[in-house]
Amino acid sequence: MDFGVVLQTDPPARDVVEGLRAAEDCGFRYGWTFDSCVLWQEPFVIYSQVLSATRDLVIGPMVTNPSTRDWSVTASLFATLNDMFGNRTVCGIGRGDSARRVIGQKPASLATLGSAMHVIKELAEGREVEHHGTPVQIPWVRNGKLEMWMAAYGPRALKMVGEQADGFILQTADPDIARWTIGSVREAAAAAGRDPSAITMCVAAPAYVGTDLAHQRDQLRWFGGMVGNHVADLVARYGDSGVVPKALTDYIKDREGYDYAHHGKAGNRSTDFVPDAIVDRFCLVGPESAHVERLQELKEIGVDNFALYLMHDEKDKTRDAYGSSIISAV
Repeated sequence: MDFGVVLQTDPPARDVVEGLRAAEDCGFRYGWTFDSCVLWQEPFVIYSQVLSATRDLVIGPMVTNPSTRDWSVTASLFATLNDMFGNRTVCGIGRGDSARRVIGQKPASLATLGSAMHVIKELAEGREVEHHGTPVQIPWVRNGKLEMWMAAYGPRALKMVGEQADGFILQTADPDIARWTIGSVREAAAAAGRDPSAITMCVAAPAYVGTDLAHQRDQLRWFGGMVGNHVADLVARYGDSGVVPKALTDYIKDREGYDYAHHGKAGNRSTDFVPDAIVDRFCLVGPESAHVERLQELKEIGVDNFALYLMHDEKDKTRDAYGSSIISAV
């Protein structure tokens, strides 16, 4: 299992650069950031500095979307970084949540997302593709490589991952949900004639190493609220008939609204509806041994990559605990 760190691009940007440099020193192979350029600073500017400050770290957004930038711009951003630093980027992408909603726009459709993934990958790897009805090719790309990892929860999105994406991002560490989603992706891949084992399965979730569970839960409750935004969209589409597992949908019944001004932050009052049991299931909490146990379970389910959200008051302590013992134990 590979490990990554997910940060928000809060100013000053030098702290993001230093945080990801330190993560590489601790044994993390991937560095991720949010991509919501109203709430946080523009990540692609910072990626150049991160790549310069690290040796082998692979970096990318968790996640970008098809609508913030023209697909040719997104492809050129990745292609430029890869040309400068040797194919050390990955494109995590989804329909868009905070980046879209804070500017009064809805997330993109799945059809748009699927088309965007195709166009971005083709352009970033130097191939000609039709874009806006016009043949387009980036002429200066040489030996470019860009994997597309798609974030998904619902049945139609999971099917698209299996049919098209290079990787799957599941933003929750709940083993039951991981089993269902990974199984769905693999089934779709096999039905499409693809090798299911060639798709990287990435679980992304907050982790907090310590013994004060009450405090850890309060610090990580925001994550259940963030996931709840996507679950609410699923319930609106599929209802609560059982198409989506109740393990994913039941807890949002008391959800009343969401304030994106506190998105991804500890103490977000929009997440008071999230019970302790959801925090424990969706996140990794407790002493190091509890983290190792959950990660081993996820590994047995088929998770290849764990991306650790570091948004709480003991970021360095948790990162260092992973570096000193947890990564090697898994």
